[in-house]
Amino acid sequence: MELSGLQIFKFLPGAQKAPHTNCKECGCPTCMAFALKLAKGNAKIQSCKYLPDELREKFEHSKKIPQKTVEINGLKIGGENVLSRHEKTFINKPPLAVIVDFAKPDALQKLKRAADFEIQILNESRKVDLIVLKNYNGGKIENAITEEDLSSLPLQIIEDRDFSQTATTLQRIREKAILEKDQNFADPVVVILKGNDFENLCARGAYYICKYANALIFEEFDESLFTTLMILRENIFTDPQKPLKVEPKIYEFNNPDENSLIFLTTNFALTFFAVANELENLDRPSYLIVTPADGMSVLTAWSAEKFTAQMVVKTLKNFNLQDKVKNRKIIIPGLLAHMKKELETEIKSANLDFEIVIGTIDAFAIADFVKDFPTCQ
Repeated sequence: MELSGLQIFKFLPGAQKAPHTNCKECGCPTCMAFALKLAKGNAKIQSCKYLPDELREKFEHSKKIPQKTVEINGLKIGGENVLSRHEKTFINKPPLAVIVDFAKPDALQKLKRAADFEIQILNESRKVDLIVLKNYNGGKIENAITEEDLSSLPLQIIEDRDFSQTATTLQRIREKAILEKDQNFADPVVVILKGNDFENLCARGAYYICKYANALIFEEFDESLFTTLMILRENIFTDPQKPLKVEPKIYEFNNPDENSLIFLTTNFALTFFAVANELENLDRPSYLIVTPADGMSVLTAWSAEKFTAQMVVKTLKNFNLQDKVKNRKIIIPGLLAHMKKELETEIKSANLDFEIVIGTIDAFAIADFVKDFPTCQ
């Protein structure tokens, strides 16, 4: 880990109350100021003539890159600098790849299955990240790399023959790279998983995503295996310090038309999916307007002034909603009932013709709420 300003300061004359305390020869007014600038990379260690050798060694060690970043077909792998996600965050999602061996008769069929695979996670498309071509001498294939090109990259490649041994090796490599910054272990680690016991492969793959493979390559391809691991990976490699959010836009459910129901919420992912799940299961078509709110939930966004009447009006205008629908009733979350008058005043002043309807507090109550809700004709 990099040294903090306070950790650096403890070695300086100012902390030791030694001669040259706050001498200003480094260009900073105090030793503490120099320590803080040095920690942020805004000062050079050579600027202080009175540093002990111990600090110089610690500082140089802290600046070493724990794990290198390697690019494969535009995919960045490695570059991790913590052991545990909660310390900071994991950086580059480990690609999920499949080997296609052209010495086998089913190669073209397997290639097509892998290339056609696609799922939606958080309203974003996810496909097989990489196809590794074995015994291949043909032309370029999209999203693919030959086995020879892969082996030429600065990677540590492990064939997963024994789970316990692989797990121990991955742990040891990551600790050497992160804690000791041993450059012999700085290359990203790729694990190759063989066999077609997909339940076992799923369990192993899940563990290796968490600890500490930088890429997984499977000898066989299975849609359910890749779907499961992609969903897990999305959760593990989501920055815990950043709210999970979806794209602000108008989402459509059950082929809505100009008379369909209109709901409104923020772009906090958990709120969105709770509401979206209910709207998908309604027997009536609907629109869901998702407003930009930095991924905050409804009340959090309102209290942080990320969900305001002005912002809602701006969103309605940006999406050109008034020209798209005849329905003039917008259903807002019940938690924002106190905003009804403010919203309607702002809407009127913007020359928009919408009425605000207070909806439910909980998403699961939407179905009962809309049973008697009138349909615009």
